[in-house]
Amino acid sequence: MAQDPAERRVVVTGPPRRTGGRASGYYRPRTEIDEQTTLGHTYVRSLMRSQLRAGLTVFAVLALLVLPLPLLFAVLPDARRLEWAVLGFGVYGPFVLLARWYVRRAEGNERDFVRLVEDR
Repeated sequence: MAQDPAERRVVVTGPPRRTGGRASGYYRPRTEIDEQTTLGHTYVRSLMRSQLRAGLTVFAVLALLVLPLPLLFAVLPDARRLEWAVLGFGVYGPFVLLARWYVRRAEGNERDFVRLVEDR
């Protein structure tokens, strides 16, 4: 029994379908960073800029906190106990609070960057 050419089965193939719902030309930001493209460079510069901004903010607050102290001590030359109280107790509280703020801000910047790169 010979088959009729019109009844022959034909297999149709095509490009594989992705289940992730992304277009095939989509690159994740991690790929952009790994391949050192312009976009990847922009992502890294954005992280560096936000970290620099946090660091400069801390530096400015520290400068505003510490630089007036010599002037204060010059105005009050007889207040030796005040100098030690300010230097020993009054400065360290704000230093600790500022350090905690900076660490939380830096970790938040890194967390946001990882969230961007991991595409979550």
